[in-house]
Amino acid sequence: MITVPLKGTVIKPTDPHILYTGRISFTNPDRPAWNFPGVQIIAAFEGTSLRMIAKPKSGYFMAQIDGAEPFKVAFQGARDSVATLATALPEGRHVVHLMYAIEGYEFFPEFWGFVLDEGRQLVEAPRLPSRKIEFIGNSITCGYGNEGLKKEEHFDYATENHYYSYASIVARNLRAQHWVVARSGIGAYRNYDGPKTGNPESHMPVQYEYTGYAWKPELRREATFLRERWDFSRYQPDVVCINLGTNDLSTSNYDATLLRQGYQRLLTLVRQHNPKAKIVFLTGSMLYNQELQLAKRLLDEVTAEARKAGDKEVYRFDMAPIDGDAFYGNDWHPNIYQDEKMAGELTAYLRKLMNWF
Repeated sequence: MITVPLKGTVIKPTDPHILYTGRISFTNPDRPAWNFPGVQIIAAFEGTSLRMIAKPKSGYFMAQIDGAEPFKVAFQGARDSVATLATALPEGRHVVHLMYAIEGYEFFPEFWGFVLDEGRQLVEAPRLPSRKIEFIGNSITCGYGNEGLKKEEHFDYATENHYYSYASIVARNLRAQHWVVARSGIGAYRNYDGPKTGNPESHMPVQYEYTGYAWKPELRREATFLRERWDFSRYQPDVVCINLGTNDLSTSNYDATLLRQGYQRLLTLVRQHNPKAKIVFLTGSMLYNQELQLAKRLLDEVTAEARKAGDKEVYRFDMAPIDGDAFYGNDWHPNIYQDEKMAGELTAYLRKLMNWF
């Protein structure tokens, strides 16, 4: 709870001028909740200052005011519920873009509103882009470790930043919305270092159906919004990009037949919920050698099988593997330079595929 008085006009999350993107639960409309990265909150306001209210320990956001350089905002402490986003702005209309920068599966973030200058209100926000992309993925899509400096250093929320992920960059390049269903360690049939038989309680074909990610099955019982089945009518993407398989193949205890079945199961599910979308299976950029060749072969086979069965809108694209220490972030993940390379490759492919020029 907020324990200090707030000077100014408090804007509730239910204000109709606020735009939201991403898998957000509005079960409690005064406390929008989520835990996938890339969720965005967009608003236009009048006045000279802006503060944001969130649940303490919600984690990290990226904020951008009027198209200026984005900056990171932290809600890390037990009493961190209010953060200043802007002061001393010139009088007039201003626009704020907020993006959730990390995975919130341990934080369960909530947005609680804005504080404006006394007597000021929100005004009509800019329209969302009409182009729509959905990214389904793992830590690479999340942006795990991409602000890290060494591959030998391990995970830290402070070095994960989805804003600089390939997915987010592609969306900005193509002037598109992007919604994200991604979690570090998740696979198409087997999560990182899982049993050879797979993780049927928590792999992507299960999690894709829900508003949020329950990394432990018991969490779905404890957190209301994790039990919420996603309403797919809320977002129908033009193209869905699936980047999975790295965790399935990252340790030697895998079963190629089960992985192939996992890809097929996920494709069936994605097509069921997105009947008009183009679907692109990706690889990149943390697989090498025989595992990379296996992933490519399985995805080629699943894609060819789907097209032969009549689904002509399933495609394949391979982003280049990481090549050199200059492109590693933490735990051998892509850093922001590798993310930019991947984004350049995928942007060019999607621009042609979607005719988005």
